[in-house]
Parts: sequence; structure tokens; C-alpha cells
Amino acid sequence: MMNSQFETLLVESDGPVLVVTINRPKALNALNQQVLTELLRLSDALKDSSLVRAVVLTGAGEKAFVAGADIAAMAAMQPAEALGFAELGHRVMDSLESLPQPVIAAVNGFALGGGMELAMSCDILLAAENARFGQPEVNIGVMPGFGGSQRLPRRVPFGMAAEILLSGDNLTAAEALRIGLVNRVLPQSELLTESKKLAHKIASRAPVAVAKTKQALHTSRQGSLADGNAQERQLFSELFATADQKEGMRAFLDKRPPSYQGK
Repeated sequence: MMNSQFETLLVESDGPVLVVTINRPKALNALNQQVLTELLRLSDALKDSSLVRAVVLTGAGEKAFVAGADIAAMAAMQPAEALGFAELGHRVMDSLESLPQPVIAAVNGFALGGGMELAMSCDILLAAENARFGQPEVNIGVMPGFGGSQRLPRRVPFGMAAEILLSGDNLTAAEALRIGLVNRVLPQSELLTESKKLAHKIASRAPVAVAKTKQALHTSRQGSLADGNAQERQLFSELFATADQKEGMRAFLDKRPPSYQGK
């Protein structure tokens, strides 16, 4: 996962936390075929990583997290090409969402179109005060193509999702906080530090338990309550076969910090 493997991503290890920066600042970090392909490669590598326990995803510079997909590239697409582009985008978002490691989006500026869809594929969103969110696709004759019409109404009330998607208007960070799209709004200078701090807190917890909790969380947005509860019972019981469960409970009883091995 060294930086030399990627041209559009900066990848930095901070202990058990991986900080991933989309690095196309001149293009406001817009998602093109190369960025999406590299994000997919990175995500595939992370699935089997026992060293990385949490991920922070952000954008280079102070203007944009990701300002959207590359409109110049999309303008000439025919339906078949557009379908392939959308399928690649969906693979990336689904792959990030299904990672065993929690992913925190540190939204440091514009998160529009594909950028907002990318942020919503992360588990937790923290935003800088200058962040702007939106799905402006209807303004240019299309609609969200990377999952925005599906993830947004699962994160915010239906009426708010409808207004955002159908008006194409942007939201300020404060408005995103008010409707529950983001967890916190922070000064730009504190955003990455606070995101990494939260990631390290999560990384200190039992990794297998965190992964299974994330899995159950996402199930809660997809099926019935009964299905979700059934999966929770199953995942809960499976954790009693892990060394981390034995260590965590013994450490609690011994009144000492636990030492987790991720197994």
C-alpha cells in the first residue's frame, strides 16, 4: 500500500490507522476512471489486512474532498459507456462500505455528486466548517450514478433526501449537521487531527468485534428488523470463539487495558 503504487492517492500509515488522500487538487480531486480504479485496488488490498484497523479518507488541499465525478470525461459518454462508469463507481462505493475496517470521511471542502456519494460510502462523516455537500446532477441533465439516490435516504429523512436530490442545491456543513448527514463540524485546522483521533479510538477496540458490528450496522439499513436481529444474534455468538473476546473480558475483570490480536 505504498504511495508508489498509486498516482492519484496518497496513502500514509499512522500505526493501525491508514490515512488515504485523494490527490488531484488541481481538478478538485474529481473522480475519474483512474481514481476509481485505484480506490478499488486499495479497497481490495485492505479487505485482508490485519495491520489496518481503521481508515480515514480525505482530499488534498483545503478546497475539496471530492468535487464530483469528471464531467469532462462524462460529457461524451454514450449510454453503454455511462453504464460501465456507473458500475465501476458502484463497485468502489460497495467495496469501501463492506470493508471490515470502519472508514471515516474527513470532508475538507466540496463533496458534490460523486464526492458526496463517496463520503456516504464511509461509515462516519466529519466535516470542516467550509465543507459543502450536494447531489447537483439534475442541474446537468443526469442523476446520481454512484448510489446517491439510495444511500442518501438511508442517512437522512426521506423528505430532506428528496429536496437535496431533486433541487440539486448544495448544503453547508451546518445544514448537513442539522439533518444528521455528518457527525461533527470542525475547524479546517482540526479536521484531520480529530478524524485520526476517532480512528485511533476505534482501532483500539477488538478488531473482530468492530468488523462484525459494522457488518450488523449495514444489515440494519437493508432488511427487516427480524432479519437484522437474527444476524446480530449469530455474529454475537461467533465472537465467543475469538481470542479477543477472552482477552477483552479477562482484562475487564482484571481491571487492566486489553491487548487485542485481531483473532
